[in-house]
Amino acid sequence: MEKALMKVASFSITKKAKAEISSMSDDLSRFSSTVEEKAKWLFEKLKGKPPKSLPDLLREYGLPQGLFPRNIICYEFDESTSKLIVHLPSACEISFKDSSVLRYAKRVKCTLSRGKLSGIEGMKTKVLVWVKVTQVGVESYKSDKICFMAGVKKLRSKDAYDMPRDSIKVDEF
Repeated sequence: MEKALMKVASFSITKKAKAEISSMSDDLSRFSSTVEEKAKWLFEKLKGKPPKSLPDLLREYGLPQGLFPRNIICYEFDESTSKLIVHLPSACEISFKDSSVLRYAKRVKCTLSRGKLSGIEGMKTKVLVWVKVTQVGVESYKSDKICFMAGVKKLRSKDAYDMPRDSIKVDEF
């Protein structure tokens, strides 16, 4: 009986390990980045240290949780340089409840600091035409407005970005 249980236990562990490896392989194939970025992501995954969700990280830095779509593949955050890279399955856009629209490239890079994303690459907003967003920030922690810098300063209601939303795939960024 004991031998049978050990055999079943080893089979389920092996099956579980195979599923995890298959999942990691799928995740790696979804985003195209450098070998170094893939290796770093894989190393973090193998360490077993569960990373914070992106919404939790944004909230920790005083930003609304819904600035990025719900369906990200993964993100990388280097605390020493404050560099944040968000990987998405494809170019996509989100319409928010305040009628604003944000469009994202497959990879969004920026610098994350208290209450602000700066040096943003890979994010646009629709003013009259699509305009590159260079900075997103909140005036203060208690402020109900969020400021998007896209050529001009555009103040929007912070509560429109409180929850991550599903995105719609677009053909081009």
